[in-house]
Amino acid sequence: MKTNKELVREFKTSTLWTVALTLVFLLLYGPKNMVLDMAIALPFFLVFYFSFFAIGKPEVTIWMRNRIDSDIRKVILFPAFLLILYFLYVLINGENPYHGTLALVPYLIFFPVLIFAASRRTTGKIDWLDFTAFVIYLLPTTLIEVNPTGELPFKGEGFDSLYRIILILSAVYAFGTVRGLKDIGFYPEINLKNLWTAIWVWFAFYVFVLIIGFNVNFIRFVGHDVIDKVLINKIVVTVIATFLHTAIFEELFFRGILQNMLVKRIGQSESWKIFWKWGFALSIPAALLVGYTLKGGLQWFPALMTIGLFIAAFFIEKSKKHPSGMYTGLAITSTIFGLVHYHSHAIIYIGFACIAGWAYGYTYLKTKNVFYSAIVHTLVNTSVLIFGFEFIK
Repeated sequence: MKTNKELVREFKTSTLWTVALTLVFLLLYGPKNMVLDMAIALPFFLVFYFSFFAIGKPEVTIWMRNRIDSDIRKVILFPAFLLILYFLYVLINGENPYHGTLALVPYLIFFPVLIFAASRRTTGKIDWLDFTAFVIYLLPTTLIEVNPTGELPFKGEGFDSLYRIILILSAVYAFGTVRGLKDIGFYPEINLKNLWTAIWVWFAFYVFVLIIGFNVNFIRFVGHDVIDKVLINKIVVTVIATFLHTAIFEELFFRGILQNMLVKRIGQSESWKIFWKWGFALSIPAALLVGYTLKGGLQWFPALMTIGLFIAAFFIEKSKKHPSGMYTGLAITSTIFGLVHYHSHAIIYIGFACIAGWAYGYTYLKTKNVFYSAIVHTLVNTSVLIFGFEFIK
């Protein structure tokens, strides 16, 4: 009975979060779009964001896991539900769901679910199948552009895309519910202690960035000509869009899943030094390769930041004040996160992204919730607009 009451409470809380975000959606984007477009988008918005706010909660995860009970017919019900709604939205808006890269969406939704359902592992040690599934799932989502993405609303000025939400929901369901990966931490909450952690980590990171950035002529202060309603509205919209469209997606995959699995795997091995040595040996050449294949000065900067992360992790691990492997996993994930920003073509930016990865990952370690690391991520990404800085690539 207690479990049912907790489940009902969590669904009520998810409803409140959904209503709050819906009001923001209507206030910011309602006046800018056609009434019909908003009316079509709204039911899908409500269903998908209710799922977004509910699916990662521990009580909901346990309830769903008990309901599917390793029955493959039940396991595929949720991803099938997502796919049907997504294709229905695309069809209603006059697009062919099997045209071009849209045909890949069923694979992206079902692949991680089916691979974990087939392996029938809901508990136990993290192994290479988990990491392989992660890589095979994540790579297509980052390398292949799917169009249309199902913007909300479909035409006009969009709030977010159903495609991005579906990827998030599929990942949380596959790794959290079907695989049984614990501590993903994908749920909204209001915790002042955790919020303070996010704020001071963001502040500390940005002080570091400003000190280094001004000295290497990477950051320039341009300010704002006037602080008015237009600027404030732009900042609010950018913060919300960054959190929902970029930050929460990257934090789920890099912190909630990858870093989470790495820390668990290293802890299971009972030998963090092996992972530290291999991580260091592979990361430094990769960082040098990234730096020296880009134009500009300071090609060694990404490698220097990587060395700093691994040295910090080494001494923290040696202190034995934290569970073994926690900071080795953080260093490895932070380096990967920074180096995949190669697409920015900015050497200094890549180095800072490695440090940012540490800031986000540290926040996740302290809060066990990717929503807080996503808050730090959002603040970092939008600080340039908020304070009037400019990155000089």
